[in-house]
Amino acid sequence: MGVELVTRRDCHLCEDAAALLHRSGVQFDLRDVDSEPELLRLYDFRVPVVLLDGAVIAEGRIVEGSLRRLSRT
Repeated sequence: MGVELVTRRDCHLCEDAAALLHRSGVQFDLRDVDSEPELLRLYDFRVPVVLLDGAVIAEGRIVEGSLRRLSRT
């Protein structure tokens, strides 16, 4: 499954999180919270959300320190 970033359109925090992941060299898949009912139910007001193998490792304002677990994968 790997790393996924749950985002939504026109979300500046989501754009910041994607940029941070790119700068950190992390490969990830984008998932749109508004296009998948289950994602919307789970993460509607929590985006952006970084998932590692399906588990939440960071949400909201994502900072480098919250991505430490990714450097160990």
